[in-house]
Amino acid sequence: MRSLSFADELLACANRALATVHGEPKALRAYPAEGEPDGPDAPQARRESAALMRVNHVGEVCAQALYEAQALGSADPQLRRAFRAAAAEEIDHLAWTQRRIEELGGRTSLLNPLWYAGAFAIGLLASRFGDRVSLGFMAETERQVEEHLHGHLGRLPADDRRSRAIVDAMKADEAKHADTARAAGGVDLPWPARVAMRLAARVMTRTAHYV
Repeated sequence: MRSLSFADELLACANRALATVHGEPKALRAYPAEGEPDGPDAPQARRESAALMRVNHVGEVCAQALYEAQALGSADPQLRRAFRAAAAEEIDHLAWTQRRIEELGGRTSLLNPLWYAGAFAIGLLASRFGDRVSLGFMAETERQVEEHLHGHLGRLPADDRRSRAIVDAMKADEAKHADTARAAGGVDLPWPARVAMRLAARVMTRTAHYV
């Protein structure tokens, strides 16, 4: 198979970015909420669930951008394939959260193009420090996302079993991706980097809750 030129790679990246931000993602795995009752009934509770799932959807938009950039920035063909494989698995999350937002009568974030661009830049920067740091960044990102999803399980309305089923499935996948990155040689990031990542995530989640 012919190797893609750098220009071809950039065009492919742009195409996947447009599909992530403006497309209709298709999940390969079954919808985790299938068969669960469509609660909550109270309008305010439904709005809160939609807002939380919007935040989770933004997280998946960022995950696509991060993996795309880290794959582009790696010189190791095997690692590039690993990043793209992780991104493909997380397309399911993108599709699940988008579907749930629609079920709740909500909308995805108006700032998705901005979130994608920012995450892509961060992923490309991480890749400049070498593959082991890039993998460590992936592991730390997934660890923080898993923690964030655990927090959402405490905030979702008790009768929103559909959203809870989705978040549970996503949380298990994030833990697996973190373990895979560590096993592949990811290093622990220094605490200033971890704190900076946490602060950036806090800005994103608080903004996406409303916009």
